[in-house]
Amino acid sequence: MTATQDMPGHLARRFQQIAVAVFLAEVERAGFDLTPVQYAALAAVADQPGIDQATLAGLIAYDRTTITGVVDRLTQKGLIERRANAADRRVRELHITSDGSRTLRAVTPAVEQAQQVMVQGLSAKEAGELVRLLKKAVASGNELSRAPLRDEAVAER
Repeated sequence: MTATQDMPGHLARRFQQIAVAVFLAEVERAGFDLTPVQYAALAAVADQPGIDQATLAGLIAYDRTTITGVVDRLTQKGLIERRANAADRRVRELHITSDGSRTLRAVTPAVEQAQQVMVQGLSAKEAGELVRLLKKAVASGNELSRAPLRDEAVAER
């Protein structure tokens, strides 16, 4: 094993590759065409009806300039819709559609299964510890990201 393979950055990248592959496989097996980011966006719009794209990007820690493509794809799939804000017609609010709500409910078991598959080599205690340590590392490095998580965006609405 090379020194690179012991580095946290390398291991995080490899785990991300595995996580995405597992997510896509489980979701496809359930008959859906959603990426992890699309799922996160759909779930966030369901949780926060009427949010704008910038707020959505902050809630899922995604780049503000590329969130447009995610929203476009979800809109094309009929899962969310953009509506003009009554107070400011330039602002587009995001709302989940009835198809989006049905899809979210139906795909969630596959997403949950994917989470289990991702940590299948770990005991339940180890999986919990992995999640705890990942949360700790992510929280301490959040502001170093090009797309930091912005929980306060919800509180400001």
